[in-house]
Amino acid sequence: MRGAQQNNRSQFVSFSGIDGAGKSTQIEALRARLEEMGLRVRVIRFWDEVAQLRAIREGAGHAIFHGDKGEGTPSAPIHRRDKNVQSWPMSCLRLVLYLLDTMSLRHVVNQASCSDSDVVIFDRYIYDELANLNLRNSLLRAYIRMLIPMVPRPRIAYLLDADPVEARARKPEYPLGFLYANRQSYLNLSALFGGMTVIAPMPIKDAGGIILQYAIQELLREGARGTFIERFCVEPTDMDGPSTRPAV
Repeated sequence: MRGAQQNNRSQFVSFSGIDGAGKSTQIEALRARLEEMGLRVRVIRFWDEVAQLRAIREGAGHAIFHGDKGEGTPSAPIHRRDKNVQSWPMSCLRLVLYLLDTMSLRHVVNQASCSDSDVVIFDRYIYDELANLNLRNSLLRAYIRMLIPMVPRPRIAYLLDADPVEARARKPEYPLGFLYANRQSYLNLSALFGGMTVIAPMPIKDAGGIILQYAIQELLREGARGTFIERFCVEPTDMDGPSTRPAV
């Protein structure tokens, strides 16, 4: 695993994907199941605990681009204007902000590594910001490659793929065209970074089962075995290797 290494006690899991992909639902389901197994789980929300200059970023989308604030729901859709603004000045600003967020992420990961949590789950990660960049541009791809060695790698980095139409129906905030482009950007980013576990579009319950199975299998590997085998009370050979590895 490239990037910063965590200790054998705190294992890191991240969830990424387009808006409406079901990240919050799957995070809560995984957290609940792991806690039922006796593990101490902490959820870190990237926008609340990692992202820098939040007030400025939130204000810009509303004051400068006249986008709506808050979160959209099926009964109350909104029209946000922030990450879907793809002008060059905004892209240049993002390069600065994402570098700051990467530095902040390293600090947060280091602190969380020293906590008493067995599993730390990130609700969004730096991947969710980098997916906002135009990955067809060679300069922006070079910028991402520069950041790759600086980004702490989660033990599992889930990418929840989703049908943009269904995702927008669950969380109507951005134009459908942007969601299609954003989805492709996530898949391209996965190929660029490597090591992301892509969960194909499927019913929420089915996806949750695959996510849990794969999480347990990975958390039982190598340095994590001592803590997790003791708590799960299973033989190491019973859980070696995922029986299903989702693919892009």
